[in-house]
Amino acid sequence: MTPSRPPSLDDLRVFCAVARQSSFRAAAEALSMSAAYVSKRVSMLEADLGTRLLHRSTRRVAVTDAGERVYAWAERILDDVGHLIEDVSTTRSVPRGTLRVSSSFGFGRHVVAPALAKLADLHPDLGVRLELFDRLVDVAGEGFDLDVRIGDEFSPHLIARRLASNHRVLCASPAYLERHGTPKQLADLTSHACLAIKERDHPFGVWRLQAHGESASIRVSGPLSTNHGEVAVQWALAGRGIVLRSMWDVRPLLESGALRQVLPEFTQPANVWAVYPARVAASARVRVCVDFLADEFGQPGGS
Repeated sequence: MTPSRPPSLDDLRVFCAVARQSSFRAAAEALSMSAAYVSKRVSMLEADLGTRLLHRSTRRVAVTDAGERVYAWAERILDDVGHLIEDVSTTRSVPRGTLRVSSSFGFGRHVVAPALAKLADLHPDLGVRLELFDRLVDVAGEGFDLDVRIGDEFSPHLIARRLASNHRVLCASPAYLERHGTPKQLADLTSHACLAIKERDHPFGVWRLQAHGESASIRVSGPLSTNHGEVAVQWALAGRGIVLRSMWDVRPLLESGALRQVLPEFTQPANVWAVYPARVAASARVRVCVDFLADEFGQPGGS
């Protein structure tokens, strides 16, 4: 097939619905259209692009390799068009469309996800898509509107707004400290089992800390390491070592005595930020979300 004309935005929107649902019928219901009309629009898009986008069967619809590429482009195109409309609209104070948000595993699951659910309840025309990663996300390059991250380092071409104050602390269980002793100085950590976490914003196995306005780094090791902060905290609670973890996560454990802070003069700055590309700065859905998260995380206990 040879492409005959540029694809219609409406056809791209219909195709994306079919690709997400893996069903003409489900897509038709979501779009308030007939299944026959949805099938017709996808066929027209395939003719316009000169390629097959879907494998059709009596039970389900599967996206072809070309369809996967078109789907990725279509979502970005439709998102850009949505931002364009918002940017020139006189009613852009009302958030509409889909907001694509990324965050880290633990913080995203326990803090960001519940907050976004509340946001969606307040704005019925707003859809939220949250994806969680154990790596730093290229917000603009990967098609996200917003990254909610912990850590004070980000690219200068991105806009960043601090949502809450936070820092990481060193802590261990009473049982571990009874067996192995309490570190008295930073160098003592080299003889302790340290639970290293491969997190987004700092090198694996190196703890960069601050005390009394001075910076210090130490390379730590131990028999257990992970890319998931919740696992490291579980190990710390089980008496398996010392962990460096955010106060948002371990504050209740410190208050209950399940964990004890060690070397309390040493901390690691880890504020909570909303980071987003300049191209979406005027977007109502981004602005409303950032304002909402700032209010939500700024409440007592939210940091």
